[in-house]
Amino acid sequence: MNSGSPVVVSGIQNNMSSKKYIDQRVAVFVDVQNLYYSARSLYKSRVNFGAILKAAVGDRKLVRAIAYVIRASIAEEKSFFDALEKSGYEVKAKDLQIFPGGAKKGDWDVGITMDMVQMMSKLDTIILVSGDGDYVDAVRYLQANGTRVEAVAFGRSSSNKLKEAVDDFADLDQYVKKFTMPMRR
Repeated sequence: MNSGSPVVVSGIQNNMSSKKYIDQRVAVFVDVQNLYYSARSLYKSRVNFGAILKAAVGDRKLVRAIAYVIRASIAEEKSFFDALEKSGYEVKAKDLQIFPGGAKKGDWDVGITMDMVQMMSKLDTIILVSGDGDYVDAVRYLQANGTRVEAVAFGRSSSNKLKEAVDDFADLDQYVKKFTMPMRR
């Protein structure tokens, strides 16, 4: 890990009070569906992904920010994807799978994990924006290979195992008004 002058990340107080350094190279990987459904369920709100990116990165060196989305063929999604790009994210999209009988599946767990592993040698810190416990094994692998892993999510809907596994967990529940917006009618 790089060392340097400690930095305070504006807007998100981390529970584990770890030191953040200006010279850290960071990348942000956002599981959009995970945060979207948490904000909708917990607060009947939308997520302000731009504010999360700024606060999570702070003064560190952003190498890459990727938002992973599922295309569901609804009218609002193009403007939403455009807004993510304007906020500083590269958007990776894949189609919602619909199986015979009507079952639906759409997640990026493996894709996000593969991207994190492929990029870890160019990074000091990976910021996973998700509370999904399916990432615990990936977190442990990244850490075992020298990469610091932070998670940003709504604590009330996050896996306790994920919160325990990461080097730092930023709980968006503590700053709901800063990181959410009212639902559109």
